[in-house]
Amino acid sequence: MTESKEMSFLGHLEELRWRLFRSAIAVLLFALALFIFTEPVIEYVYISMSRTDFYTYKFFCVLSEKLGMEDALCASSINLQLQSTQMMGQFTTNMYFALIGGVVLAFPFVFYQLWSFIKPALKQNELSVSRGIIFWGSLLFFVGVLFGYFLISPLCVQFFGNYSMSDAIKNDFTINSYISVITTTTFFSGLFFELPILIYILTKLGIVSPEMLKKIRKHAIVVILLLSAIITPPDVVSQIIVAIPIMGLYEIGILVSKRTIKNKRYE
Repeated sequence: MTESKEMSFLGHLEELRWRLFRSAIAVLLFALALFIFTEPVIEYVYISMSRTDFYTYKFFCVLSEKLGMEDALCASSINLQLQSTQMMGQFTTNMYFALIGGVVLAFPFVFYQLWSFIKPALKQNELSVSRGIIFWGSLLFFVGVLFGYFLISPLCVQFFGNYSMSDAIKNDFTINSYISVITTTTFFSGLFFELPILIYILTKLGIVSPEMLKKIRKHAIVVILLLSAIITPPDVVSQIIVAIPIMGLYEIGILVSKRTIKNKRYE
């Protein structure tokens, strides 16, 4: 009996290993594609964000005119002079954004592999409740990525790109710092948007409940504001723009937790 259980446990480990291996292969294939097309990715995904004709800047400029604020919300041009100060600087930066990009593009497949590993342990009614979780999890992630890329990252680029303590100080950014800001804020925005999925899983595990989430709501708001302050420029408007959708996702998470608890009672 003990040997059977041990073999069963080892079998699960073997399955997990293969699912992680498949996920890694998918990530590496997308990363390889991004690595091959480095030049257009750098030009159209990263460098374009430093120009005033970037989609987000044009939108805010039009919005500014519509609101009668003249060019108050229009972006300022950034005299971007990127440089690499280390021998392997460009190569390591290339590898970094390619791998993160690979994770982003392969996210639905990776999520499917992890969920397929967990799925056999669920009961039939739990499976019916969790139907569509891969679709919703992937959708939320990509919405978060788009939110990060088209809103948070441009705010960061504009603020830090034009920030100066003195006219005597010239901004000469390294390619690593510039790309890291955009890549990191975009990727973590996608992860933040997974909050309802995380709450669902924690509720299923009995770690959180709707009552608990309501009780700690005030503390959650403080944490959300702190996170918003970390990933955005240090101005109140940017922090509020980022915090509002995350707070909305927290409230959605409470509703998801309620529904999950309700379905548990009918098991």
